[in-house]
Amino acid sequence: MSDYVEYEPTASELGEVAAANRSGRPPVVFVHGLWLLDSSWDRWAAMFEEAGYAAVTPGWPDDPPDVEAARDDPSVFANKSVGDVAAYQQRIIERLDRKPALIGHSFGGLLVQILAGRGLSAATVAIDPAPSRGVLPLPAAALKASAPVLTNPANRHRAVSLTFEQFRFGFANAVTDEEAQQLYDEFHVAGSGVPVFQAAFANVNPRSETKVDNLAADRGPMLVTAGEMDHQVPPAISRATYERQAKNEDAVTEYVEIPKRGHSLTIDSGWQEVAQTCLDFVDRFARTAG
Repeated sequence: MSDYVEYEPTASELGEVAAANRSGRPPVVFVHGLWLLDSSWDRWAAMFEEAGYAAVTPGWPDDPPDVEAARDDPSVFANKSVGDVAAYQQRIIERLDRKPALIGHSFGGLLVQILAGRGLSAATVAIDPAPSRGVLPLPAAALKASAPVLTNPANRHRAVSLTFEQFRFGFANAVTDEEAQQLYDEFHVAGSGVPVFQAAFANVNPRSETKVDNLAADRGPMLVTAGEMDHQVPPAISRATYERQAKNEDAVTEYVEIPKRGHSLTIDSGWQEVAQTCLDFVDRFARTAG
C-alpha cells in the first residue's frame, strides 16, 4: 500500500466503521464504481441492515458528500487510480473488528476482487465487474461505452462526465427513456479517467494495478454477476472474470446472469432483485464469519 497516496478516511466513513464495530453485527462493505457516489448504495444498505448486517459505504478518495457538490467541482475526481482506491478501501476495512462481506459494482466489482485476493473478505460479490488483468474479451459494446474516456488520451488525468446519451448507452440501455433520465439526474457524477485507461491496457502491462490474486487461499467465497443487456460490462467480460476466479480450488466461486438487465442494475427500478441475489449469497457464508 505504500506505493499509493495515503488518503485519510472521512469522519463519516470512520463513523460507519465505529457503528459497525459497536453493533456486533456482521459487516458488509459496499464499493461503488465510476460515475456514481456511495449514496448509490443507500437503499442496499438499508435492506442489508434490516436483514441483520452492519452496512459500511465508503467512497473513493476525495469523493464529495453528495451529487450536487460533485457537480459543482468535478475536478476532485481526477487522477484516482485503481491502486489508490484499493489502498484507501483496505485502510477502512482493516478498521473493522471482523472480516466483512464485500459487494462492489463495475470498477467497485474489480476493487472487491482485489481486496478479496488480499484476504480481507468473508464473502465477495462482484456485480458486473470491470475487467481485471487477464480478462481478455473486448466486446464492441464495451469499447463504445468506454469511448467517451479513451478517445482522448488527455482524459487519463481528467475527471470525465458522461453526456446523457453516453450514460443511456453505457448504463441505462435496459430501462425506459424516462427512467434513464431520472437515473442520470439523480446519480451521475464525473469519474476519474485513470481506471478506464488502466483497464484498457491491463493486458499489455504486467504491473497493472488491475491485477487480481484470484488463486489466494484465503480469498473466500465469491459470486460474479452479469446483466444480460449490460453494455459497459457485457456478460462475456463477467463470464471471463468468473472463469479466472473459478480456478481457485480453495474457495467457492459462482456465477449468475440476470436477465434483461443493464449496467444500471444496482440503481434502477429492479435493484431489489439484484440486492436479494447478493444477500442470499452473503447469507450463506458471511453471517457467522469471524
